[in-house]
Amino acid sequence: MAVFTCEKCGATVEVRCKPKKCSNCGESGSMVKNPPPEKKKK
Repeated sequence: MAVFTCEKCGATVEVRCKPKKCSNCGESGSMVKNPPPEKKKK
């Protein structure tokens, strides 16, 4: 699973594949993949 954020409205979604458009604002091609969260060092 990956987290994608809309560059236009900032909505986030966790899905397997990159969405073609934002489910919040409907902007096409605006979804960008977030970097994976950093693992905490012990």
